[in-house]
Amino acid sequence: MNIISHTMGEVQIGEVTSDKLIIETAEDGLDLLGNLYYQAFDSIIIHEENITPSFFDLKTGMAGEILQKFSNYRIRLAIIGNFEKYPGKSIQDFITESNRSGRVNFVSSVSEALERLSGRH
Repeated sequence: MNIISHTMGEVQIGEVTSDKLIIETAEDGLDLLGNLYYQAFDSIIIHEENITPSFFDLKTGMAGEILQKFSNYRIRLAIIGNFEKYPGKSIQDFITESNRSGRVNFVSSVSEALERLSGRH
């Protein structure tokens, strides 16, 4: 796992990259949050391919548990990927509502993630 640091004005954004899954359980998500929080990142970017597919199955509760912790710590999150492959109405509604609130963003590129997390959208 590597962390690329992006500075956008006053905002410190950590982009997590890896060639394997980083989040396989809710605990993995909380560990990642804690790790980057204590490195003074304000926001985090993670790529969809580094997250277990069960995260996107809302019935597992994993997404809700992880995203609630991000909210509690006031850490903004952008997940980069192609989310059209998750055709269920509930996940699409969840993505739409998350993007509307701005705390968690489902986006298609690093540049879009940086724009949203820096408050420039």
